[in-house]
Amino acid sequence: MRGDEDVDLTVLAARAGIAAQHVVPYGRQVAKIDLAALAPGAAAGEDPARYVVVTAMTPTAFGEGKTTVAIGLAQGLAARGERCALTLRQSAMGPTFGIKGGAGGSGLARVVPAERMNLHLTGDVHAVTAAHNLLSAVLDNHLHHGNALGIDERTITWPRVLDVNDRALRHVVVGLGSRSDGVTRQASFDITPASEVMVIMSLATSLADLRARLGRIVVARDVEGRWVSAEDLGAAGAMTAVLRDALEPNLLRTAEGTPVLVHTGPFGNIATGCSSVIADRVAARGLAGTETLPAGYVLTEAGFGADMGLERFFDIKCAVSGMRPRAAVLVVTVRALKAHSGRYRVVGGKDLPAQMLEENLEDVRAGAANMLKHLAIVRGFGMEPVVAVNVFPTDHPSEVAEVARIARGAGARVAPVRPVTEGGRGCVELADAVIEACEQEEPGGAGAGRLYAAEDDLRTKIAKVAAMYGAQGVDYSPSAARFLEDCERDGFGHLAVVVAKTPLSLSHDPALTGAPTGWRLPVREVRLAAGAGYVYAVCGSVSTMPGLPSHPAAERIDVDPSTGEIIGLR
Repeated sequence: MRGDEDVDLTVLAARAGIAAQHVVPYGRQVAKIDLAALAPGAAAGEDPARYVVVTAMTPTAFGEGKTTVAIGLAQGLAARGERCALTLRQSAMGPTFGIKGGAGGSGLARVVPAERMNLHLTGDVHAVTAAHNLLSAVLDNHLHHGNALGIDERTITWPRVLDVNDRALRHVVVGLGSRSDGVTRQASFDITPASEVMVIMSLATSLADLRARLGRIVVARDVEGRWVSAEDLGAAGAMTAVLRDALEPNLLRTAEGTPVLVHTGPFGNIATGCSSVIADRVAARGLAGTETLPAGYVLTEAGFGADMGLERFFDIKCAVSGMRPRAAVLVVTVRALKAHSGRYRVVGGKDLPAQMLEENLEDVRAGAANMLKHLAIVRGFGMEPVVAVNVFPTDHPSEVAEVARIARGAGARVAPVRPVTEGGRGCVELADAVIEACEQEEPGGAGAGRLYAAEDDLRTKIAKVAAMYGAQGVDYSPSAARFLEDCERDGFGHLAVVVAKTPLSLSHDPALTGAPTGWRLPVREVRLAAGAGYVYAVCGSVSTMPGLPSHPAAERIDVDPSTGEIIGLR
């Protein structure tokens, strides 16, 4: 799908309630939305838009189609005559060329043009890369020219970034050569979505807020133990200049013409894993109800499963945006339930075990504990979940019915969905369930909010997150414990927390399937993301620079020289 036909971008924006004067075209298919759409004088309705978050049970290495279901649901709501817009994270090119492929849906439920969505789009990810590496360059230049701030080189935590999966860059040495080539030191590369700059972009509420957050980035300590920031190095202003245009969200559409705001893509393992606050606010303002139009629906998705993505959505993103959803959709699949039975070994990049594709209701029942735990997590935030059973061609009708029976037995609304093969038509039952949920719930529901209070100390915050996972307690390495003490002492105790762990288990160990109990969360390292507004506890092995598989997706991607069409992109 080349997707280069002309699209009336002002008509597309109008479907999301965005006025034509705020549309900045980027070619024939994509536009940016001017931040003036959020100005105090911009038009806004009185009845708030109906905010809906899409999350999932613990996924397999293949993913369970959360984005695809979110796209299908948007199309299903539009098919029911509802005004609707979807906000999504931008794809990263590293995974696109690696094992995962693109991240803009599939089949009849995808964001178009797909090649723009999954490759360069409007250059926002490149801008994040440039701004991040500008700070790296300023830091090394400061060392080269005498180190007036007295930075202790051993404490430097700021890496460089690239939007590529390349394990060879995880550990590097910079400054080799003559004295004029800089200070020789050990360094590293992360993938661009893991940059603190990316999550700062996702949480910034304005250009001024972006500038302030960039200034608070901590890169090292000086020889007396004081934190050194991007503001101290004089880099934050130039970084803001690089990111000015990237702060505007991007307007695309689904295959059926529903508006999609695609903006930012923070790494789900160590950051929020959510699209931007600004995109959500733009959509919510545009779809607010007026005297002549009913309130519309703003759909967004959150990270991996509800244990990681939904928790950070509430505790970090919603704490910044002030928005609260009326409904939460939990995506589940037969294959994920079977995987959580513990009877199969599922490996990304390899075919599912043949036995796993056979009809087996006992496997579904054995893995249901994971789904039920995620339902409890959703309810813990004051939300009544709507379960979307994403049906694959290899699923047996009896298995789909069993998943629905178990979910209904737990008191949840349930709808099977077929977004890939049927698009919006395959998601209208889910759309009806979401409409019903939104009509019965006030925004956020009773008790919705953060898992912990801002005044809790950092250990208490981490302990509350670990308890939500099912852990009996938290064990800290000596260095992690000291770092938390330093953060508390130096005024960072009010920050939020992120627990960086595997997405493939409720625990820190991907081998622990289902809803494991009797385990403790081991925190081996703690890092500070002061600009983003949180500290993150690293548990187990979490790589921030992925590698490529033996046969990456890049081997299948090419361009048809006769038409210019990109082929093999998925």
